[in-house]
Amino acid sequence: MSAPRPPLKVALAESVSSLPRGQGLAYEPKFDGHRMVVFKVGGKVLLQARSGRIITTAFPDLAEAAARLPDGTVLDGEVVVWAGGRTDFAAVQKRAAATPGRAPALARRLPASYAAFDLLAEGGEDLRLFAYEKRRARLVALLGPLGPPLQPVPMTLDPGEAATWFESLPAIGVEGLVVKRLDQTYHGGTRAWRKLRHTSARDAAVVGFTGPRARPAALVLVLPDDDTPLVSSPLTPALRAQATAALAGLEAAGTGNATAVGVGEVEYQAVAPGLAAEVEQGTTRHTVTTVLRLRLPTDQD
Repeated sequence: MSAPRPPLKVALAESVSSLPRGQGLAYEPKFDGHRMVVFKVGGKVLLQARSGRIITTAFPDLAEAAARLPDGTVLDGEVVVWAGGRTDFAAVQKRAAATPGRAPALARRLPASYAAFDLLAEGGEDLRLFAYEKRRARLVALLGPLGPPLQPVPMTLDPGEAATWFESLPAIGVEGLVVKRLDQTYHGGTRAWRKLRHTSARDAAVVGFTGPRARPAALVLVLPDDDTPLVSSPLTPALRAQATAALAGLEAAGTGNATAVGVGEVEYQAVAPGLAAEVEQGTTRHTVTTVLRLRLPTDQD
């Protein structure tokens, strides 16, 4: 089979509440970043977001690095931006939303790194039906000589080491672990992997709001590993006041449509990236995203 082309459905992970253990399991850290598939096919580099949207022009630094890949290569992974010794999801979203004119300057100010966790094609050969263990070995052999900003994520077969990662790595922005079977093939669009988050709370990028700017009703968010905007549950009075002050410092960016629970698509006022929020997702009949607090640019934790 020939190398896959965009749009490509990516493999997903099902959340678990405890660390899976057993024979034949591999453990990888889950970075707080933006899912990206890298294609070097037909001599051309294309960068695809999880939704299928092509975002090559937003990441000229990664596109330049990917040009060094052999033709017929397809990678799956996470793009992150490091700031102050930890990953910064608001900065990643700022990069992803950059116009072609602003992207080069942002790339110099907020350089991106790509943490590859799967090799879907090499030399034009589709590897998705190969076992993860074989794909992983070929991924390391391929990217090892190239070095940053394209690099394989760490991986361990030792559940004890994985447990240590789980406890220690949140300080640098790692939100948990992804667990895969060594004999597992790559199934796009299905939740065949397992994901253990360190906490139910996570960072999200604020891309807009509903209601008036002077009194926003809810925030429009983009979560790590996804680029589809969604509307939070209604803000508390305290958060509404905080959001009013924070949004006043962000430029308007037109309007957009986002998914609101129980409503469907709603129109919202978009803002320039730069603000993040700590959120928690709970499920009743539907998944509800609640804003716990805003992460202002001065926040250090």
